[in-house]
Amino acid sequence: MAVCDFDMIFRFVVVGWEGTAHDSRVLIETIRNPQHNFPMPPSEKYYLVDAAYTHTRGFMAPYRNVRYWLSDFRSGGKAVGKEEIFNQCHARLRNVIERAFGVVKAHFPILKRMAPYSFTTQTKIVMTCFSIHNFLRQISVADRLFSEYDNEVELESDNANQNQNLTTSSFFAASDQEFMQQFRNQIANELFQVFS
Repeated sequence: MAVCDFDMIFRFVVVGWEGTAHDSRVLIETIRNPQHNFPMPPSEKYYLVDAAYTHTRGFMAPYRNVRYWLSDFRSGGKAVGKEEIFNQCHARLRNVIERAFGVVKAHFPILKRMAPYSFTTQTKIVMTCFSIHNFLRQISVADRLFSEYDNEVELESDNANQNQNLTTSSFFAASDQEFMQQFRNQIANELFQVFS
């Protein structure tokens, strides 16, 4: 699991989970484990997350059962209604994490198919790849992959994430979830006024 900024620099990475682990479970366990020192967003700030996560204080998810993926908007026409407009804006902003992962995987093919090293060595390899990625990005080295991925690319549709039964909602307080729902609705209304 990773957090990145809009410059495609990874600000937090946790490794050591199997690829089959549900995103929300990884997040909850990472938050609970003080050794990870997860950077919770300050109040009134939030991470943009996909539909695999609970929409709650600090974590803004898209509307469910409403068009979300950028490819849906490219092939299905203009966003209609406040929820679709919000989801389209959300997807465009959250797309930076997809692009950042695309650059890391393109630079370091070992991440696509890890060699049979020990678990400890594998986690060190992954962290090293992210560190080198950040170093290259921060020194502004002219890099074909960064240039290629700086342009918006399409999010891969992952309907499985949207349809999974989430277990994170019980971890976050109902008041936090209600606050974020009202906040998301307020943003959606404002976007609707701008784009309609």
